[in-house]
Amino acid sequence: MGRPAYRLAGRPALAPAAAPDAASAPELDCLRGVLAAAVLQAAAQRGTELGVGAERVLIARGTIDEQSYLRHLARHTGLTVERFDGVRRADCPLGDDDLVRAATHRILPVRRAGRLSWVIAPRGTAARYLASHFANRRGGRTGISLATTADFDRFLMGEAGRAMTRAAVEGLQRRFPALSAAPSRAVPARYGSRWRRLMRAMALALPITLAPALLADVAGSAMALGFLAFAALRVAAAAVPVPPAVAPQRLAERDLPVYSVIVALYREASSVEPLIRALEALDYPREKLDIKIVVEPDDPETRDALARARVRRGAMPHLQLIVAPRGGPRTKPKALDCALPFVHGSFLAVFDAEDLPDPGQLRAALDAFRRHDRDVACAQASLCIDNTQEGWLARMFGVEYAGQFDAFLPGLAAFGLPLPLGGSSNHFRTEVLREVGGWDPYNVTEDADLGMRLSRFGYRAVTFASTTYEEAPVRFAPWLRQRTRWMKGWLKTWAVHMRQPRRLWREAGASGWLTLNLLVGGNVLTALAYPLLLGGIMLGLVTVGGSPAFALPQGGLASLHIAAIAAGYVATAVVGLIGLARRGRLADGWVLLLTPIYWLWLSCAAWRALAQVLGDPYRWEKTDHGSARRDTTLRDGFFERSGNRPSPGHSRLRPGDGRFV
Repeated sequence: MGRPAYRLAGRPALAPAAAPDAASAPELDCLRGVLAAAVLQAAAQRGTELGVGAERVLIARGTIDEQSYLRHLARHTGLTVERFDGVRRADCPLGDDDLVRAATHRILPVRRAGRLSWVIAPRGTAARYLASHFANRRGGRTGISLATTADFDRFLMGEAGRAMTRAAVEGLQRRFPALSAAPSRAVPARYGSRWRRLMRAMALALPITLAPALLADVAGSAMALGFLAFAALRVAAAAVPVPPAVAPQRLAERDLPVYSVIVALYREASSVEPLIRALEALDYPREKLDIKIVVEPDDPETRDALARARVRRGAMPHLQLIVAPRGGPRTKPKALDCALPFVHGSFLAVFDAEDLPDPGQLRAALDAFRRHDRDVACAQASLCIDNTQEGWLARMFGVEYAGQFDAFLPGLAAFGLPLPLGGSSNHFRTEVLREVGGWDPYNVTEDADLGMRLSRFGYRAVTFASTTYEEAPVRFAPWLRQRTRWMKGWLKTWAVHMRQPRRLWREAGASGWLTLNLLVGGNVLTALAYPLLLGGIMLGLVTVGGSPAFALPQGGLASLHIAAIAAGYVATAVVGLIGLARRGRLADGWVLLLTPIYWLWLSCAAWRALAQVLGDPYRWEKTDHGSARRDTTLRDGFFERSGNRPSPGHSRLRPGDGRFV
């Protein structure tokens, strides 16, 4: 109340300096005499090669920590170091929205003793500009203070926690209320007034009352036609030929942008060690890698596992731990939204706890973006199950993923249709992700929802040839909880985007409208309808005393039901086999013989999801990871076929010649 409306646009400009000179890097002048000349020369040269400040090389290497470097820089320039001791929310004159944006821009006004100063957490070449502009200045007030990334973010997540929580939980529904799955009270009345709900209920009840038999026939026909359309689209997309493999262009390290990675963890202590190994194996310079791991406040085990991993590996300044606030729903998308203001990469990837991505995936994603126009906002990598040897359920999961990510989604992308993204290994243009509102914290399949929302904003998603390996549930109970969550999320995604069908048609076009209804809604509808169609057919075949106890529906309706189910079986087999063939795992194809049984399980998940949507819409049933016996030969084989052999993306000092490589 009464807080001045400071805007971030009014912050002091920190113009980028020229490219680093191997012989002279002013940001290192404060370290002359502190570190060996050969180390400083190597850092300056590496900074030139990467296009970053030389101090970023030293910090990333662990030669000096950020706190120590800023202390030397402050002494050299006459600036001060801000630790935020005693600073409260009232001492920062930014409004809540600008305060959240400050996490991205890394600059913050703070009032101390009645005087306003600008606190900067330097990155990129900001330290070079400061060192050049304020070199050897003594005394006088500059109005600028320095802060480490850890101290800067600790203040924002602590004193400004309410603003950060509100941005993560309510950001989408405040900006685009019609596109949020938040509770109905947050949706404007015109989208769901009581009068309209009453009219819809009456419209549904009228045909049930007046013509139940006719309605049953119409509904059965509609479900069967939906089955057929869904099956036809799946086969058509999977049959699209894969373009010849093109070796990705390997960009010079200087041309690589800063790349952010977000991983949301909850009760994943056993997954931490392999996850950190996989992230450390990414073929990308540490100086340009920005990893955010988000944990929940009531999960000390995972935090302790992360702390142990950091102790074993030494300095990992490119990896930041973020504790999600308690407010709002406890979901993965909320955790991702909590991290979004803090990322500073031009591109952003999302991985899951159990993920083992190809080391070259970030570079491959950049190549995919380079080969497409700017309207491509997302690139989806393939997901592959690597514990299929643990039973038929995990093997069936592997067949599903092979069909989905190696056949179906590439075909959809070739058709120019919106992609129902996978929950992991999505790579985004960060500015576009922020433009469309980030993830929906109230939707437990935030991936499918975001794919549709990108389409409505005029953006496209593509697939690219890189793989992330995951583990599948091997027992029915965890599989059912996971698949229920997916089905519930797809139902909510369909309901959100179909609130205004005409508007959806205008924004996403006919192709987007049909994709939502056939793929997102149809995926759940077919699972709900399968036991009904199958039961209707079986009921008609029951005989009592040699004559049918119940006659099959007259005309072509019975044939339509049989054709729909048969088409579904065939489509599942065709798509799965095409995906397995492209993955080189056709030997797993036998498990498709169990499709009729597996579909009954899918139906259990769909009906359970429908019950939760009606009674407990924001319940999140988490999948446990870390106990699978994973087959590393699958990954090794893929690296050999794709040429994506692990290669270090980290700077190290080469012995003898004082050079970082």
